Amino acid sequence: MPIIPLGELAERATSLLENGGVSAEDAAIVGPSLALSDALGYSSHGVMRIPFYLEMLRKGELATGVDLAIFQDRGATIAADGNWGFGRVQMGRLLEKALERVEETGVVAATLRHSGHIGRLGEYCELAAQAGVVAHLVANTHGAARRMAPPGGTAPRLGTNPIAYGIPASPHPLVLDFSTSVTAEGKVRVHQIAGTRCPEGWLLDAEGRPTTDPNVLYREPPGTILPFGGRQTYKGFGLAMVVDVLAGALSGGRTARETPVNPKGNCAFLLLLDPEAFGGREHFQAEVRQLIKFIRATPCAAGVDRIVLPGDPEHQRLEEARAHGVHINDSVWESLQSTPPG
Repeated sequence: MPIIPLGELAERATSLLENGGVSAEDAAIVGPSLALSDALGYSSHGVMRIPFYLEMLRKGELATGVDLAIFQDRGATIAADGNWGFGRVQMGRLLEKALERVEETGVVAATLRHSGHIGRLGEYCELAAQAGVVAHLVANTHGAARRMAPPGGTAPRLGTNPIAYGIPASPHPLVLDFSTSVTAEGKVRVHQIAGTRCPEGWLLDAEGRPTTDPNVLYREPPGTILPFGGRQTYKGFGLAMVVDVLAGALSGGRTARETPVNPKGNCAFLLLLDPEAFGGREHFQAEVRQLIKFIRATPCAAGVDRIVLPGDPEHQRLEEARAHGVHINDSVWESLQSTPPG
């Protein structure tokens, strides 16, 4: 497994994107973001995405160098169209606009439609939290990628529809980022590329039988990823339905359907809350500090040396990556080496 310095990985990703036809401005944003995901342990949202992005660009399903179009702006609400541009670019622009606006309004709700894959939701939530703002972000697959079946079903109906939160805190924000399925689709894709089996409890085949073969997800008829909470309850699948409504219907985009009417991409719903507009920033920060201190002081079970909170593992991995480099799967690295130019 190659170990690549983080800076070198970011440069390599940026170069591959530019060579594949991505504008220099877009590549300079997307490349480092993908490398950062790998450094944080989210290989499902890392550089393994590059060949897929470039293939979509070649097919005309993804655009580069396009503007973010704001088609509704009512102060505390913003609705944007990504013009099928790179998701990390367009969602980043929307976040920047929302952060500027929340200083005036205290609350901002923003939506995005017609966007390429926006990547790791936690990245945006952490950026917002670093600016002192509470963030909530959800995304669907714009009606074009189905991975989960409802309880009792065998055919996929919804995407993995992730949910993320960012909470300002010290020494780093609390960031909670999870799929409403037991795992992200990208993690299954990593196993498929590597030719390895998935852990038990991730997948069902097209007849609803448990399997560890990642290929079942990409066959016809396709298998499914289990929702979190299990196949017998509506916990994960029910949340995924809510995400589809907030991200797809509210944005003017699409919800899941049998026959997609647009390329694979994301719709998103973003909510920002400025603590100063509610109980005050100073009170908020004091309460978050005491809450973190109280939870970290929980007595540990046998074999556990410390209490881990959301955001802790990622920051530890990032420190290790900066010091020692990023581990990249052999098959992923080989696929990058053979990625053709545009």
